Amino acid sequence: MIPSPDITSDMIIVFGFLIFVILLFVFEVVRVDMVGLLMMVLLPLSGIIEPSQAISGLSSNAVVSIIAVIIIGDGLDKTGVMNIFARHIIKFAGKSEVRIMALISGTVAFISGFMQNIGAAALFLPATNRICRQLNVPISKILIPMGFCAVIGGCLTLVGSSPLILLNDLMAAWWSNNPGVLGDKPFEAFGLFSVTPIGIALVITAIFYFIIFGRFVLPKVIPEDKDQCFLDYDLECTYGQEIHNAYELNIPATFITKRLDELEIRPKFHSTVICICKQGAGDGWYKVAVPSRSDIIEPGDIVGIISNNEHIRHLAETMGWELCDELNHMSEVLSPDNACITEAIVTPRSELVGKTLHQIYFRKRYQVNPIALFQKNKVLLENISATKIQPGDAFLLFGELEKFHLLQHKKNLAFTEHIQGELMHPEKAGFAIGCLALALFLALGLNVQLSIALLTGAIGMILTRVLTIDEAYQGVDWMTVFLLAGLIPLGLAFEKTGAAHYLSTAIANLLQGALTPLVLFLLIGCLTSFFTLMISNVGATVLMIPLAMNLAVQCHADPRMAALLVAIAASNTFILPTHQVNALIMRPGGYKVMDYVRAGTGMTFLFIGVVMFILYFFYGISG
Repeated sequence: MIPSPDITSDMIIVFGFLIFVILLFVFEVVRVDMVGLLMMVLLPLSGIIEPSQAISGLSSNAVVSIIAVIIIGDGLDKTGVMNIFARHIIKFAGKSEVRIMALISGTVAFISGFMQNIGAAALFLPATNRICRQLNVPISKILIPMGFCAVIGGCLTLVGSSPLILLNDLMAAWWSNNPGVLGDKPFEAFGLFSVTPIGIALVITAIFYFIIFGRFVLPKVIPEDKDQCFLDYDLECTYGQEIHNAYELNIPATFITKRLDELEIRPKFHSTVICICKQGAGDGWYKVAVPSRSDIIEPGDIVGIISNNEHIRHLAETMGWELCDELNHMSEVLSPDNACITEAIVTPRSELVGKTLHQIYFRKRYQVNPIALFQKNKVLLENISATKIQPGDAFLLFGELEKFHLLQHKKNLAFTEHIQGELMHPEKAGFAIGCLALALFLALGLNVQLSIALLTGAIGMILTRVLTIDEAYQGVDWMTVFLLAGLIPLGLAFEKTGAAHYLSTAIANLLQGALTPLVLFLLIGCLTSFFTLMISNVGATVLMIPLAMNLAVQCHADPRMAALLVAIAASNTFILPTHQVNALIMRPGGYKVMDYVRAGTGMTFLFIGVVMFILYFFYGISG
């Protein structure tokens, strides 16, 4: 029997706060970051912890790491590095939602085995966002599997998560404090890959869990701020439904090569050619992004056209072109992350006034496609380039976001909507990759604390002008920061008051008579999983390893395996967004707390089941 401390008033208050937080999460009375802020205020007011402890989460290793790694991720995204990565993912996964999920999740899990899981997840967020938007896959179907695999990936090696990093030190301390308990048996530390079989089994299980049950447990969230590549309601009211969608057409081998102006696609079909893909050397393709009148269309080309369903079918039938069911070669060109349709007004002092688009070589000069012109209360879809431009004329333009940003600086046109995205700086890609490499070298090679290593990389992004400091501030998801910063002091209160120790020893004593080695290990796994949801995984590990090793000795089981189980089960944190990875993906995925409950419940039980199975049959925990 393990001596159990007496319950105190402070413990009762902490248990009350715990129930209060769970109710706020479940019923979503306030936003999740407000829950964190409430804990930062209510805990010190109750006298449970000191004010300095209540705000200590803002300077914690996890929170500072999140801020730094988001800045690094933004730098990689702005320089186009994540675009390159996204292209490779799409190349291997195609358009299959399942393959995309499995490939991203598996890659993140592998990387998470060698660096902190929050870093792996945050670095992949920009690329995942681009892939999902480009292929029109709901990001909510990808981020939870990716986040869960990032957490699980920490179990692949002994340096993948904080609990496993602490494992050998905590075991050695117990061994030295309990001499003679195991006779003369010397302490034997775990090696770097001692835990790898369990980690591999968990990652595979998680991926198959979402492949099989993903359609039932993952929400399909359409983000409220999702950009549309095509017309919104206001523009459609002005320009009508002539311009409604983008289509891809294959040019057959029987087609006779012609210049674009000879085809008269705009006057005959009220459609605009925005891109021509041509076969290059080998299997490669190259794109003519802003076709001019003199560009040719020949057999084997793939043409991207903006039109509506009626006109595009008429065009395909008349020309004998093959209308594709979906975008293949054009998906990246038309991705809302890369391009959009927007409206621009000609300013009174514009150099365009009194000239035609032909005269100023508009397409060649600005690299955007004019689709329609609103002049004198009429919408013109024909002869746009030959019409003299007047102040107040409105153009409907299609082009890359980067080109619109450059055009905006010319002051010839005033855009009626905010242009999404920002100017890319591919010339800075080397600096961005170098800053990431520096952060990883400091963390993995020199064992510098993760937050300091990542902060070094983030500052490097700013000093090398990959990002401005204002852009760095704007990129940080402060909702995630305050959610975590507020939950950390709740974990401190749980430990400081002895509430966690009281609960664990009470449950262990309750089952003392029925404890066989197998039941004991199941109890240890469940208790650790519970505590890691409520307090930090490090706190749960420090609390549970000595308790688990003592119980294992009493049940004649291996205390090393009990300690290993605790360090692994400390990653079993899926039901609530309390883990930093779950908090990180909550806002980008548009998730609610119940989405974690729905997806995480099954994963939690599978996690315990797989770990118990591997420990029983391959590590011999039966005694």
